[in-house]
Amino acid sequence: MTLDRISLVIPPVGPWRDQQRWYRWAEQVGYDVVYTYDHLTHATAPGLWLSEAFTTLTAAAAVTERIRLGTLVASAVFRTPVTLARVAMTVQDVSGGRLVLGLGMGAPTCALADHGTRESPAEMSARFADVVRGYRAVLGGTTEWEGRTTSFRGLETLPAPGGVARPELLLAAHGPRALALAAAYADTWNSYGGPGSTQLEAEEYWALLAQQARGFDEACRAADRDPAAVRRSLLLGFGRVRPTTSVDEYLTAAERAAALGFTELVVYAPESPAGMDSDPAVHERALARLR
Repeated sequence: MTLDRISLVIPPVGPWRDQQRWYRWAEQVGYDVVYTYDHLTHATAPGLWLSEAFTTLTAAAAVTERIRLGTLVASAVFRTPVTLARVAMTVQDVSGGRLVLGLGMGAPTCALADHGTRESPAEMSARFADVVRGYRAVLGGTTEWEGRTTSFRGLETLPAPGGVARPELLLAAHGPRALALAAAYADTWNSYGGPGSTQLEAEEYWALLAQQARGFDEACRAADRDPAAVRRSLLLGFGRVRPTTSVDEYLTAAERAAALGFTELVVYAPESPAGMDSDPAVHERALARLR
């Protein structure tokens, strides 16, 4: 396979007046999607301001024209099906259909920050599945729905504005249960490797991604779905594989991602917390080589 989408994640750190220039720059240099993430708190941003994801994307829609806008990823630990559908369809409407709705299980620290309890992996997994299925139920026009961990009823409003299609649904998945969920419902499957992968050396990391890709193939077949029908997205840069350190590293990462069947590569923006800063010229030269 070859990459058909090269994208950027801009952490929602700092005021909008500082973030917005990177959204404009991403569009100008030729990125396909620009993502932000959806955290209430994060270990890479102590003492910093984190803006709200969907509000940020709404603002980004006003300063861009072509580039798609996404969450990588919205957090199931503090999103509910009805409110998720409402904010997603609002951004989809405002942006002219440019939203990529990325959704993931979320982080225990965000659950603690939102409602004061630390959820177990099993509880988070069950909630993730409910939020995905409940979100789809809302967009399908259902007025009431019951899941294991969350439910809704008495929904009297429309699921979407007239003439606005539902956005692409990207699901982040690493373990068997999440991979099965993505295989059943996602338009796009995304991985960064999963918890613990950030400490792996490069060859171990790529071997893990190959194993995950095989696992996703198996999950698609179990769901009676063609594995080739689902886009595959890879986020790089949070671990020891740092593609934006040089043009050669960027091109090598793109080649290896494509060889594993990924069709989208996502890298971090030039100004990122936790030491992920990079030279904008590296991005620009690498994109020129990859197009």
